[in-house]
Amino acid sequence: MHTIASRLFGQPTVGGSCRDPAAAAMVLLLCLGFLPTVATCPPDCLCASDIISCSGRNLSVLHFDLPSYATRLDLSHNAIRALRVGWVSQPFHRLTTLVLSRNLISQIEVAAFAVTPRLLHLDLSSNQLAALNSSIFTGLKELKELLLIGNQIADVNPGAFSDLSNLQRLYLSANRLTAFPTGLYEDPRGPHNLTFLDLSYNKLTKVPVQSLLSLTHRASVYLQENPLLCDCSLLALLEYWMWKQYRPLVDFRGEYPCRGNAEVNCTHQGVTNFEAQIFQVDPGEWLRVPCPGLTLPVQEGLVVFWVTPRMMVNSSISNSSTHLSVLPNGTLEIRAAVMEDSGKYGCVVSRGRYYNPSDSPEVRVVVGNMSASSAADLARRSSGEHFNTAFTTLASCVVSIVLVLLYLYLTPCRCRENRGGSRGCGGRAIILCSDPEEVESGQRRSNGKRVAFLEPQAEDSDMGVPKTPVMNLDFVSTEGILKNGIRTLGQ
Repeated sequence: MHTIASRLFGQPTVGGSCRDPAAAAMVLLLCLGFLPTVATCPPDCLCASDIISCSGRNLSVLHFDLPSYATRLDLSHNAIRALRVGWVSQPFHRLTTLVLSRNLISQIEVAAFAVTPRLLHLDLSSNQLAALNSSIFTGLKELKELLLIGNQIADVNPGAFSDLSNLQRLYLSANRLTAFPTGLYEDPRGPHNLTFLDLSYNKLTKVPVQSLLSLTHRASVYLQENPLLCDCSLLALLEYWMWKQYRPLVDFRGEYPCRGNAEVNCTHQGVTNFEAQIFQVDPGEWLRVPCPGLTLPVQEGLVVFWVTPRMMVNSSISNSSTHLSVLPNGTLEIRAAVMEDSGKYGCVVSRGRYYNPSDSPEVRVVVGNMSASSAADLARRSSGEHFNTAFTTLASCVVSIVLVLLYLYLTPCRCRENRGGSRGCGGRAIILCSDPEEVESGQRRSNGKRVAFLEPQAEDSDMGVPKTPVMNLDFVSTEGILKNGIRTLGQ
């Protein structure tokens, strides 16, 4: 044992003694089995720092232990067919990225990911998953990105994403989905922070237009290369997205086959010029807002959507539980208006054309005093700017004060040795940090940016010459004080 310890720590074995008690104690604890052991890098893997790559090794199961210190584990390009509970021998409490793409995974057991509670990125692309069952992602409460591209997913069961409360990006492209996974937004335990959803290259024929309209301002939904059935509601959505310059549509506008389909006629209703409109109503009163650019009568069966500050409403559904409703002719009716109803309202309906730059399908509603509401809106919009301006002003003041203090107290001031042999500034050092030659000649140059302090000077007993005033104020004019420039003042 002494020989092993000596080789381990580089200590001599002959005539020597233990010079490092801490190292000796560690060796003793290790030999007695009190210290945990760490698995070494398997021969089928590559390990570098906190990254472990076992890619392309034709692995069907993990028959070896993996080091638990990994933060990224790559198991892609293998032959893994199922993820069962206990698919790894020990939990990975530091693992944040798990790559399982290009395997043969067709089954994931419930709680299979309980061993990776800190996972942020999970890649299951290019596998053979046919359905997403409930609770298969249990334990991934911190997951932010999930990639399921290129599987065979045709069904998403309710509750499949129940535990993914922090999910932000979901990739479901190139699957076999025929129905929009509305449970993503309707499940109370679902991913309410979802900002990116890729459903491109699936088999979707219909999409929930009203739900997608509500997501326009807070999420990006990609729907290109789906066999979407053209109707007036879908055309209205695409026209509104194009007016909003919605990036998922603008970037792939040529990959939406429904756009411009001549078989759908949604244009025989009259379309007039748009005018910016503001409607004002007192609290508790009723208000009717016509759809901008739409004349009556409206085509029978045409659905008109209204995007309001708090909810989505349309003309096909009459909900008595809310005070907002859309009449069959597309007019928005607000009953017993409240202050929270103030804001912008957008009328989304197929007009058969893209909007001109001057057109706007939105109107503004003001509940209460219009000037007070405008002031409140302005205060809300500029609250962040006010905070930034105040913070910048405060920081500038602090920096200015520090610079002035440094200028006053830390700037060196050299004084000429007087004729009496004593060294000091005395009464002639009234000008801070002035040039010695100027003190010698009794002249001072001022550019309007100097600061001077006048203090009572004690009589110098060593000098027998009569005292002269430091500065003759008779020669100082008001113009010389206020203007910048070089001024010569008599002693």
